[in-house]
Amino acid sequence: MLIRAFVPAHITAFFVPIIRDNPQDSGSLGAGINLEKGTNVFLNIEEGLERHIHVAFNGEPVKKEEAPITMHVANKIVPEDFVGEIEIWQYFDFPTGYGFGNSAGGALGSALVLGYKFGGTVLSLAKIAHEAEVVHKGGLGDVVAQLTGGIEIRIKEGGPGKAIVDNIINHEYKVLAIPIGELRTKEVLDDDVIRTIEKEGRISLQRLLQNPTPEVLMNEARRFAEATGLLSNDLLEIAREIDKVIFLPSSMIMLGKSIFALLRDEEEKKKVKEVLKDLDLHYEICRVYWGKPLVERWIPNE
Repeated sequence: MLIRAFVPAHITAFFVPIIRDNPQDSGSLGAGINLEKGTNVFLNIEEGLERHIHVAFNGEPVKKEEAPITMHVANKIVPEDFVGEIEIWQYFDFPTGYGFGNSAGGALGSALVLGYKFGGTVLSLAKIAHEAEVVHKGGLGDVVAQLTGGIEIRIKEGGPGKAIVDNIINHEYKVLAIPIGELRTKEVLDDDVIRTIEKEGRISLQRLLQNPTPEVLMNEARRFAEATGLLSNDLLEIAREIDKVIFLPSSMIMLGKSIFALLRDEEEKKKVKEVLKDLDLHYEICRVYWGKPLVERWIPNE
């Protein structure tokens, strides 16, 4: 029997990192968008004489030390007396390290499939995924955002059950996502940058809460990206080319070397496709994912 979970990709528009001693008190303020594409996690369990947990990313088996977040989740959920072969297969629609929440998607998806087999509520399992993310520095706010879906605003930091996450209600836009390159968070966030992020992120959050619309979200996303200095010159050049043919400003995905934008209609889609063809850039145009993560028995071709 295969068990499958789907967790939406999540892109962050702007953020304020908050790290405390207790992982469940850590998290982030900010806003972002969940996408209809994301992470699919499959669980297969076989009988055996010994306990083994195997992890694979996009079909490629990885060593345990290369999957610390998934192993953290598995060791918390799988009973100590379990004997057998556990296989966790994670498939990502977007490249890892580009800002699409793959780490959280793998953590939450793994928690859900293991919980389907061994027990646990969505909230209790999500807390484990969030803990693994914080402890192993995978992320701070993606899990609570992915649990909520839609265009989200993180009003209060923390893990599942502690964070307060709201939604902007709007179904008019599709999301343009352009994964360009990997960005290692540790290489970007020195002390001075973090202080600027905290200041500018709180300004953007306050402005968005005063007028919670996709338009304000995108304007604040771009302002934040430029004010913090996170938007590099090469990304800025691409963003400016895209901005010539769309209604709202594009911005950088936090934190990844990637660009995103909201598109209103087919005319904008057509124009932006032409620009991206000239720039020779790969892209995805996705719907906003408004549901919760899914977990189910998986029977192929049924």
